[in-house]
Amino acid sequence: MKKILNRLTQYETLTEKESRNIIIEISEGKLNTSEISSFLTIYMIRNITIEELNGFRKALIELSVKIDLDEFDPIDLCGTGGDEKDTFNISTLASFVTAGSGVKVAKHGNYGVSSSCGSSNVLEHLGLKFNSDADKIKTAVDKANICFLHAPLFHPAMKNVAPVRKELGLKTFFNMLGPMVNPSMPKKQIVGVYNLELARIYNYLYQTTDINYNIIHSIDGYDEISLTKGTKVYSRESEFILESKDFNLQDIESSKISGGKDIESSSKIFMDVLNGNASTEQENVVCANASLAIAISKNIPIIEAFMNAKESIRTKNALNCFNNLINIMK
Repeated sequence: MKKILNRLTQYETLTEKESRNIIIEISEGKLNTSEISSFLTIYMIRNITIEELNGFRKALIELSVKIDLDEFDPIDLCGTGGDEKDTFNISTLASFVTAGSGVKVAKHGNYGVSSSCGSSNVLEHLGLKFNSDADKIKTAVDKANICFLHAPLFHPAMKNVAPVRKELGLKTFFNMLGPMVNPSMPKKQIVGVYNLELARIYNYLYQTTDINYNIIHSIDGYDEISLTKGTKVYSRESEFILESKDFNLQDIESSKISGGKDIESSSKIFMDVLNGNASTEQENVVCANASLAIAISKNIPIIEAFMNAKESIRTKNALNCFNNLINIMK
């Protein structure tokens, strides 16, 4: 490992095979915490290459606990996090709104690293029991239209990395990998990323798959549609800018979508949205993100999908999906 670290400090890059092998070694406990920390830190100060990211991705998929949900053809809405924008749990809420519109969702998520309010933190606080039992998860998708795949249960090989990431408290390349390694390997994905360079890398890698995807990055830095500025969208067929006016809305101030200061306030915002008690801006930003997933899944125009999302909240369908998931996973 010292040779690898020396090479990386000289701005050399790794091959795909070398990158894969390092993740395997980490999973087998062959690297100590100092080596893992040094390795992660290097990628905080220099860009990752496509070959390196793909090698890391292949290793994590190889090591993961798989779950087959192909019969449901679900979609995943997942962001890299790490945009340092302090929003509430928009993509997680959008997942329930999408489910409430009748679309099957396989949401992949984890505890926050650079924040205390990741999707797993909030859902656990609200009573969701994490489980990797295939039958229970399939029942959830069937009856609640959604399951939640808590990353540590499906990527047990990464237990050696978790404490190092937590101690660093900063985004690492594992943030980049999260959306790429959903253990159900869905054929449809909405992926939010924290910078434009990463969006391009994702687009390049996803072009080599059979996934129907939208990769999104807000022009002012969010890893989701923020409605504060336009959002760059990459799909298999094209790339374009999605603006607030495409939802018949106007741009909003960033303060309108800021997150809770702690797990209690984050959870309150979460339930306010599902209960239809959130601010107009909070509800609209959730529905805008859900609309991409609904549009891909139902093959309908984005504005129609946006109205589907609004209806999902108004009718309490999204809330019912949430409550059903909680009850099924008890």
